[in-house]
Amino acid sequence: MTELSYAAIRRHKTRIKAALAGGVSLVLCLMFVLFSQATNNNQTRSNTLAIGGPWEFTSLEPSKQGYIYTRMSILETLLNVDAKGDLIAGLARSWQSSADEKTWTLTLQPNVLFQDGSPLNASAVVSALRFAQDKHGALQKAPIEAIRVKNPQQVEIVLSQPHTVLPALLAHYSTAILAPSAYDQEGKVTRLIGTGAYLLDTFEPPHKLSVKANPTYWGIKPSIEFAQYLTGHRAESRILQAKSGDADIVYSLNAAMLDQLKGSDQVTVHSAAIPRTLLLKLNAAHPFMNQVEARQALSLAINRPAIAEQVLHVAEAASDQIFSPSMGAWYLDQPQENHNLAKAAELLAGLGWQKDAQGWLVRDGQRFQLTLTTYADRPELTTVATALQDQWKRLGVELKVDVTNSSMIPSGHADNTLEVALIARNLGVIADPVSLIANEYTHGGGDWGAMNWHNPAVDQALERLTTQSDPEQAKRDAQLVASAIYQQKPVLSIAYYQQHNAVNARVKGFQFDPFLRDYFINKMELVDHVDAH
Repeated sequence: MTELSYAAIRRHKTRIKAALAGGVSLVLCLMFVLFSQATNNNQTRSNTLAIGGPWEFTSLEPSKQGYIYTRMSILETLLNVDAKGDLIAGLARSWQSSADEKTWTLTLQPNVLFQDGSPLNASAVVSALRFAQDKHGALQKAPIEAIRVKNPQQVEIVLSQPHTVLPALLAHYSTAILAPSAYDQEGKVTRLIGTGAYLLDTFEPPHKLSVKANPTYWGIKPSIEFAQYLTGHRAESRILQAKSGDADIVYSLNAAMLDQLKGSDQVTVHSAAIPRTLLLKLNAAHPFMNQVEARQALSLAINRPAIAEQVLHVAEAASDQIFSPSMGAWYLDQPQENHNLAKAAELLAGLGWQKDAQGWLVRDGQRFQLTLTTYADRPELTTVATALQDQWKRLGVELKVDVTNSSMIPSGHADNTLEVALIARNLGVIADPVSLIANEYTHGGGDWGAMNWHNPAVDQALERLTTQSDPEQAKRDAQLVASAIYQQKPVLSIAYYQQHNAVNARVKGFQFDPFLRDYFINKMELVDHVDAH
């Protein structure tokens, strides 16, 4: 087994155990209050599905936190994504492009009603898409010339140039379709009125919302009357929700805490790979990292198998490339780079770095010191940051870790103060990743991708990928982009992400969406005779 023995990780896990002991009363009290309040709206333990997760929400706008509202089955999109990542029908039952690929026609599902009783028709869809186009989201940069009504059940989207990823954009949460009555005169969302299986009942940002079954839903009718979502920032809080039975489903558990659920006959842990990669975002203009050899050295100093096995508890998750095998043409079929501290030191010596008496790398009187920014929403990130701190110390690089809000990463990118960021990047947030990759790896990079990294060949390849539909050329371009990112290392992949979720025995029919678009609440049932406590 790969060894990764350092005191910092042990101390981190010890703190977790201590926090667990101290936090039990608080969490149980909060959950009691949650369900006490629920009874005011005819919600009871037996008719309410309780869901816990780490994600906050502060706005009704789909462009901001629409992922919460699609997961809770309030909002729906024109197209959906199946478990393999393929586009399937949503509110649109079919979609097709013209011969020149500049006009797309979408045919809507018949007899669909919004939750206010108004009909889903082409006029309502056009209005919703136009509002979405004006906001920060998937459609904002698409080359759209017009969105118009073709007939009451068909919508036309006219492009200035071919844009092969348009259907995938219509499956993104920011393009969810809301009723005309959901908007004010300026296009701001003031009421969350969609077409989903559940309608919003109570809204208490940033931590709690509840939904109730939509009796006029056009799809599979829900059997669970109510559902609640409660934010649990800390991994310790979420594991307690699962252990106590106060939450029926808890998403995104810390792998290091899963042993606490072993032996329980009331809770089952479901673990699944998702198209999310743990990676380091590097400021390629930083004087210590502006040469590719320096970034290669930092990569060689990462012991990925050790982190995957002993921190993430999934040995096979280790990866030195950001694209997983499930991403087809983007994946590089090649051997994984080995951890090689000697080669890393050699590369840095070639750039003028030498160790001082304390073992730190120094050049021109400056110590090789960096600040890594990360966030606690994803429970493994802080532990992985501690591991990286130790591994780079062995190379002679001093790494300071700053655990803060995730918003500080795009903020640091924008003002150029960010040095290194550890993130869990969802490369499957849009079914076809071309537009996401183009936003994050062209013309200097983007918030959650490269930073101050320029590669004209990558820019050109991604431009072709968004405008041409030749499958062979598309594969060559995808490989070109993946190879450039791998070789020049504007970001460093560490591992593919495994998500761990706890499901109570009283939940029947649990399904997990690897793209995290839907909780499938309307496909589950509650078994009343199971005592979750």
